[in-house]
Amino acid sequence: MSEAFLPVIHYIEQYIQLSDEEKHYLISLLRVTKVKKKQLIVQPEFVCKYRSYVVKGAMRAYLLDKRAQEHTIAFALEDWWISDYNSYIFQQPASLFVEALEPTTLIQIDYNAEQLLMETHPRFERFFRIITQRSFAFLQRRMMSNLSLTAEERYEEFIKKYPAMLQRVPQYAIASYLGFSAEFLSKIRNRRIKT
Repeated sequence: MSEAFLPVIHYIEQYIQLSDEEKHYLISLLRVTKVKKKQLIVQPEFVCKYRSYVVKGAMRAYLLDKRAQEHTIAFALEDWWISDYNSYIFQQPASLFVEALEPTTLIQIDYNAEQLLMETHPRFERFFRIITQRSFAFLQRRMMSNLSLTAEERYEEFIKKYPAMLQRVPQYAIASYLGFSAEFLSKIRNRRIKT
């Protein structure tokens, strides 16, 4: 078994046990992709073909509104998945950009291969269900946080949960993820330093 795929195997085995045959079959459906900083792997109007697992690096998914304002929807560091899931699941044109924030190594599975994997090895259907449920719960918590917390509280919550991101993700991307401007984030950070 190629060592390049061990990170995703270890990740999956946190949720389901795999036989050697299942591991080899899964690996036969995967590909390793290296992307440069600022490179897009998904963009609007094109169907998203891959679900991507971050082996090394950092990614973000964002959309542009009618005024060309960026709104960061998701980040992904090592051991996280990223995609335009609406496009990927329904195989329709994407509405998000998915961009590398650093040089990044991804392990990818394409939509048809994933469907085949779940049909031939139902255990993987359980895995994808579990990670989808976890993602849904995370999105619900994020929505509740956006609705019930002040901007400062959202920032505090973010830095407690994701301290590694502060060093690796641009401030403008963090600000857009939290729903405010980079200038406002600077004010919050300055207030924190003074207290």
